[in-house]
Amino acid sequence: MCLPFRPVSKTYSSSSSSSTIATRMINCILLFVFIFLVYLLISASRLQSKDSIHAYFSSSDQDQSQIPTKIEHVVFGIGSSTNSWGARREYVKLWWDAQKMRGCVFVERPFPSSENHTDSNLLPPVCVSQDTSRFRYTWRDGDRNAIRIARCVLETVRLFNTSSKEVRWYVFGDDDTIFIPENLARTLSKYDHTSWYYIGSTSEIYHQNSMFGHNMAFGGGGFALSSSLANVLARNFDSCIERYPHLYGGDSRVHVCVLELGVGLSKEPGFHQFDVRGNALGILTSHSMRPLVSLHHLAHIDPIFPNSTTFSAVRHLFSAVELDPLRIFQLSICYDRWYSWTISVSWGYTVQIDSRHLFLPDVLRTQETFRPWQDSGGLASVYMFNTREIHPDPCQRPVTFYMQHVSYSSHNGTIKSVYKQAYENCTYDPITSPRKIKEIRVFSRRLDPNIKQVRFFYFNKI
Repeated sequence: MCLPFRPVSKTYSSSSSSSTIATRMINCILLFVFIFLVYLLISASRLQSKDSIHAYFSSSDQDQSQIPTKIEHVVFGIGSSTNSWGARREYVKLWWDAQKMRGCVFVERPFPSSENHTDSNLLPPVCVSQDTSRFRYTWRDGDRNAIRIARCVLETVRLFNTSSKEVRWYVFGDDDTIFIPENLARTLSKYDHTSWYYIGSTSEIYHQNSMFGHNMAFGGGGFALSSSLANVLARNFDSCIERYPHLYGGDSRVHVCVLELGVGLSKEPGFHQFDVRGNALGILTSHSMRPLVSLHHLAHIDPIFPNSTTFSAVRHLFSAVELDPLRIFQLSICYDRWYSWTISVSWGYTVQIDSRHLFLPDVLRTQETFRPWQDSGGLASVYMFNTREIHPDPCQRPVTFYMQHVSYSSHNGTIKSVYKQAYENCTYDPITSPRKIKEIRVFSRRLDPNIKQVRFFYFNKI
């Protein structure tokens, strides 16, 4: 009898089928893993390729943006006139560097051919403003030159926005605005010029700000526009100023047109409108910790150094600016315990010794040595900062020593500034009075903070 073969066949077929299914499952898993790995490799390759392409096209821009802003990256537009330029050109010559700076001085008409100045190579070129007669100006008793001055923004951008040299910032001011170029560049280096920025400061007088704007950069102190903002602003600037014929000044027109683009003022207290008269000692000796960027209206205040003309006093100040621009006017306070003196050093300008021990907050309050722009009282006499009255008797005031000269030693890198006492016909105790001191010498090193220090804090130590 033969055993049936089918059961054996069934048993063999079932085992073979299970083995085949398992093999297929393993193969499927391996295939899935292989496909997933290929997918990961392709994705990583594409991402790397995309990053490489992006890096290729943006590397040059990044390299440029990582370079700190220098004065070579700034273009100036200076509002002037044929009547004022002759007297104010000497002031511009103090801070202008024709080898590094670019810009234009805008006047309303060409100068006569007979006025041939041999020093024109030391000054910015003179440009004749375009005709503005088509624009309305309705401020009663105002000066319609304000329209021409406002359009310096548009005309400057048109002149330089196609320059082969990089333009990061456009800076505008009057012909009696005195800039400290290195401090200006350091201040602007805190900001990203590829973003929209409108930088400047307001007036020192509350009434002036109430009339023209607490968030407007006053043009006399100067203001800066990032190139990205200036290029957009210039496109529709004429149509914008046509909507505001009732405004007074050129800076007011720039302000409202910037506002229409949604940009507010970034305040930098180093820009100074200087809407004061008389003796500016109090303001200058209580200067902000920020670098001094500009001064204005110096012809309307007393010479900042005694026994000087206004121009010679400013020129004398620049002898210190040239050696250590970032330290100019920077205030340091120290105390003499033996005599209970309070000593204030406003570098490059004055040293003051008060024969009393004053608390630091009291020392930092601005001495009211000056008077407001308008003597009409009320809000016209209200300042935007804290002040302290000065004693009516000059002999009871702090003893002031003015900077006589500044020198630099290449041997040890030390800067020596010498200050001598301003004469006052006063009687004093020869033992305890600071008037017995005739000369003070201050030794320091050049202040040169890095970009992080410029952005986040400032030094006040000598």
